[in-house]
Amino acid sequence: MPRPRRCRAAEAAAAVLLLAAVTACGSRLPESDFEHRERTTAPARDGTPIRVGIVTSATSPVGGDAFTGPRDGAKAFFDRLNARGGIDGRRIEVRECDDGGSGVGNNTCVHQLIDEDEVVALVATTSLDYAGASRVSHARVPDIGGQPIGAAYDTWPHLYGVYGSLAPRDGTTGWDGRQIGGTEVYRYFKREQGARTAAVVSYNQAASAAYGRLVERGLKAEGYRVVTEQVDFALPNFRAVAADLKQQGVDLVFDAIDSHGNAQLCEAMDRAGVRVTAKVTNVQNWTSAVPDDYKDAPRCRNALWATGSSRNYEDTDHKAVREFRDATKGLKTHSQWQLEGWAAAMWFTDAAQSCTKAAEGITRACVDAYMNRSEGFTADGLLVPVRFERLAEPPASRRTCLSVARWEDGRGWVTQGDMDGTCFDVPQLPYQQ
Repeated sequence: MPRPRRCRAAEAAAAVLLLAAVTACGSRLPESDFEHRERTTAPARDGTPIRVGIVTSATSPVGGDAFTGPRDGAKAFFDRLNARGGIDGRRIEVRECDDGGSGVGNNTCVHQLIDEDEVVALVATTSLDYAGASRVSHARVPDIGGQPIGAAYDTWPHLYGVYGSLAPRDGTTGWDGRQIGGTEVYRYFKREQGARTAAVVSYNQAASAAYGRLVERGLKAEGYRVVTEQVDFALPNFRAVAADLKQQGVDLVFDAIDSHGNAQLCEAMDRAGVRVTAKVTNVQNWTSAVPDDYKDAPRCRNALWATGSSRNYEDTDHKAVREFRDATKGLKTHSQWQLEGWAAAMWFTDAAQSCTKAAEGITRACVDAYMNRSEGFTADGLLVPVRFERLAEPPASRRTCLSVARWEDGRGWVTQGDMDGTCFDVPQLPYQQ
């Protein structure tokens, strides 16, 4: 069976978003303030609501809309679930917390939701600085379907990222600090699009440059000729980059830069007459806002491709996507992160429903036990099958499937092949965040 990939989009988000928030590093509260190892929520049989928490960096140095997609998708799912009677007659009560994109704010949210609101679980966590992750784990609160922007979901038990994990998750990140990333995206463009020369654009900033080097290694492992372009973080000269891309005859452009930088790069590419097979972006930028974000770069805009581990939110021929779109039709924009938040809420619901007949009822421990047994979860076909396998050593290679879409004006994001069949046996490269 195809296995889920360690999401390259999440790796990109970690590098690109952190470079925009290098000053947003808060202090940590004492471990004892959050550690309640034996604490659990009491069972309820009287129709009282089931309380869940959603932590989001809704306001942050990155911008107000950067992290809200998973939250909005999860809330839409719970709203629909409540309209249909909830779980065993009990409504889902969502408690939200905006951590402001800082470690201090994140710890505050964790304390509020776990110790004061006594939520059964966290769902669709999307935090720029998940400083409270260890507190969540020590309190044995299941964190379900979160976005792995940092390394927390490859570090701590009781945390279940939306893309799964192969790491031991014993309190040490990955395997002795090393994580792994596959080369499936590069293999796809080489095999399906015939690409041979790729450029990697990064800033002269630590997180951006580190991610750029990882992309470069992956491309070289797949046999590409690689052109590296680094620009100044404060005063990027994208015009010079575009001129060199044209001279080098680049087929693909990958980046380790932020959304605003990407728009500027695309504008420069259009002005320089650069034509590429694909300008490859990640799942966070897989949104309906493309026409506005790239309004001054029509050629580059129509060369945008996105890759991920979830079914294209535009695939309304698929029943589960149709239900998601119907429930979110009131939102101003649609995005892949919204769909993944919807899937996270579905995952929690499956876990909670499994506990309705248990003697203890829907508790943290019961929900966590279900999550620990999770294998091959797909959210009714919205996700590449998710697994948690605590491997003692990282695999040298693995079979990985991916979802691919291309932007076309007038059509939106158009799916390129079936994600359940777009699979490759690829090497796994170690890296450190």
